[in-house]
Order: sequence, then structure tokens, then C-alpha cells
Amino acid sequence: DMVDDEELLELVEMEVRDLLSEYDFPGDDVPVIAGSALKALEGDAEYEQKILDLMQAVDDYIPTPERDSDKPFMMPVEDVFSITGRGTVATGRVERGQIKVGEEVEIIGMHETSKTTVTGVEMFRKLLDYAEAGDNIGALLRGVAREDVQRGQVLAAPGSITPHTKFKAEVYVLSKDEGGRHTPFFTNYRPQFYFRTTDVTGVV
Repeated sequence: DMVDDEELLELVEMEVRDLLSEYDFPGDDVPVIAGSALKALEGDAEYEQKILDLMQAVDDYIPTPERDSDKPFMMPVEDVFSITGRGTVATGRVERGQIKVGEEVEIIGMHETSKTTVTGVEMFRKLLDYAEAGDNIGALLRGVAREDVQRGQVLAAPGSITPHTKFKAEVYVLSKDEGGRHTPFFTNYRPQFYFRTTDVTGVV
């Protein structure tokens, strides 16, 4: 809404495409829609159409992700809260599998593994009979105290996964030009590592 110069808009689009190509994205093939959300909200028909064009481009260009619904259930816990009179709710995005009301799950990580039953599944304030991979849900857990489950743990189908405290990994450190560090690592530097919904401090 601040730019109405067609040549300038074309120049910006070219720069965006060049930047995408520089980082190995298909810059020449990616759809670019120039518009104004503000103008659309103000009721300008031309810019309302731009929003529709953008949504159509998203539908046409971005493939629908395949859900891992046939694998054992697992959901990293993002947040935990208590509902008076109902119990403890763990929220997160189901990473794989399905969970149905009445099924057992294990709470894994941080502490000793424990088992509980999911007595309710809710998504966007709607009660569901089940949830599957890709759904953001709240799972009501039977007989679990608020302090017994925390962000960073996972809910998983019984016996499907085991916790680990050691593993081997390969690390790629972003350069300064890539938006990463501009100073080297030294002995005893304590970086923060992020795994799904948890973070752990390490020592170099």
C-alpha cells in the first residue's frame, strides 16, 4: 500500500527471486503475489482479489503434507495446564500416529517413564474422539498432577520409544554471512541445544 510504482514492484520481485535462487530454491518458478493486506481490509476489490490469488497460489504450489498416521502415536509436550474439576492437560502437535479417547500413553523424558490414560482430546475448543498426525491438541490426562508433566517431555504409545541421554550427531554452524555466529567457540562455551520442544545446555 506504500508502493504504486510498477517498475519498482518488478525490481523487488526480481531481487526476491534472485535471493531464493542463491539459496538453492527454485526462484524462477516460485509464484510471487504483490498485494496489500491493509487495502484488502479497507474493502478495495483489487487487493481483495490479490488475497484470493495468494491463497490459490498456496493451494496450487505447496503440496499437502503426508501425515504419519500409520505409525505409533507421539506428541512432544509444548505446554501444560490444569482445568479445575477435570485434571491436567498437555498440549502440543501430534507428530505421528493417532490417539483416541480412552487409550493409554506413556509420559517420557526428564523423569522416570510413567503411564496414564487420555480421557479427553480437544482441538480449537472442540471435543474430539481422536486426533492424528498434524493436529494441535490438548490431551486430558487421568490421574496426572500438573508437576508430573512438563514442556519437553513426549506423550507416546506404550513401548514405542525409549528415552536417551547420549547420541551422536553432526552439527552445521551458520557463518556470520548466514546469520550465525561471528566469533569462534572456545573451551567451556555453553551453547543451548533445542530438541523438539525442549532445550538443554551443553558444554564445549
